[in-house]
Amino acid sequence: MYELKMESWQEEGQWQEQIKNQVNTLEKLSQYIDITPDEEKAIKTLNIRWGTTPYYASLMDKNNPDCPIRKMVIPSMKENENKYGIPNYLVFKENREKTDRFGENEKRPDSVARQYDDRVAFTVTDVCASYCRYCFRREAIIDQELHLRFDAEEGLCWIRKHEEIRDVLITGGDPLMLSDDNIKYLIDSLRSIPHLEMIRIHTKMPNTCPHRITKNLLEILGREHDIPIWMNVHINHPKEITDKTKKVIWDIIRAGINVGNQGVVLKGINDDVDTFRKLHQKLLSVRIRPYYMFHCQLARGVDHFRAPVEKGAELIRDGIRGHTTGLAQPMYVVATNFGKIPLMPDYYILGNGGTKYKLQSYKKDITSIPHIPE
Repeated sequence: MYELKMESWQEEGQWQEQIKNQVNTLEKLSQYIDITPDEEKAIKTLNIRWGTTPYYASLMDKNNPDCPIRKMVIPSMKENENKYGIPNYLVFKENREKTDRFGENEKRPDSVARQYDDRVAFTVTDVCASYCRYCFRREAIIDQELHLRFDAEEGLCWIRKHEEIRDVLITGGDPLMLSDDNIKYLIDSLRSIPHLEMIRIHTKMPNTCPHRITKNLLEILGREHDIPIWMNVHINHPKEITDKTKKVIWDIIRAGINVGNQGVVLKGINDDVDTFRKLHQKLLSVRIRPYYMFHCQLARGVDHFRAPVEKGAELIRDGIRGHTTGLAQPMYVVATNFGKIPLMPDYYILGNGGTKYKLQSYKKDITSIPHIPE
């Protein structure tokens, strides 16, 4: 058995202190940055959830409103703008009203989102350590206008009944916001289902609250088992990767859990070649395998983050492929209600009608997304 040598900031109780002291008021935020009039107006005006951990807030540039972490965390009045966002996007994208496409006779519980035949997303919470302003689940998580019942027991019961499901993604919110006991219960329950072959966890806490990666959590997740756990983190900018992140990623890997990254191409944050290349090189330097980079999804209120559709492929072409190791190259995709579709020229993009792109999935499903001008 590997020996875990935890840092003092990873001791039990430290991560709860980070959440308890979440930076979610103007007074608390002013301890970390010089708040601009625009930031103050958005915080006072927009009736939406926001906040981050003291640790993540400490990574913000005090005097630079263009700091990528500030822009990803602090509300903006631009969230009122919506030219491309789809109404009821989350219900549409996660097929929360459709069952017949998968041969189902009853509505799935709110805790189960589905785009594929053999795998589902198991949404177990609506809270996070840090609330991303571009969140594609913002209707339920940020705006809190869509009220979903994230009942784990209902989800577990549904998964047990559907033997075609071999892969379950535990997500939220951030599932590592749950207590160790609740996480253990979920993992043990899923591993008791005979037809499951793998479990995935999506979390941002290794970079927003690395204190969460405690010895007890790793013992829960890292047990030897025929149903392995894979973890994907969510890092969009090299500034998010610190020595603390490096430490906990090493601990996670030593516990037998592979770590990948799923990022988003974000306008003004990582959509230039130098930043994009540095991000993916730095991910590899701390043993995180680049997995996906997403075109910013069509949720409402995130237009100001959305780069042109071609941008991700251009960044890979101009900044990654041939310019650095191939391990640094993620797959650039768009998430649709049919699943993820790679945004590669001449194959998945069937046409550009001027206002919309016609796309084809791996199953020949046809969908479209809007043309985003430069």
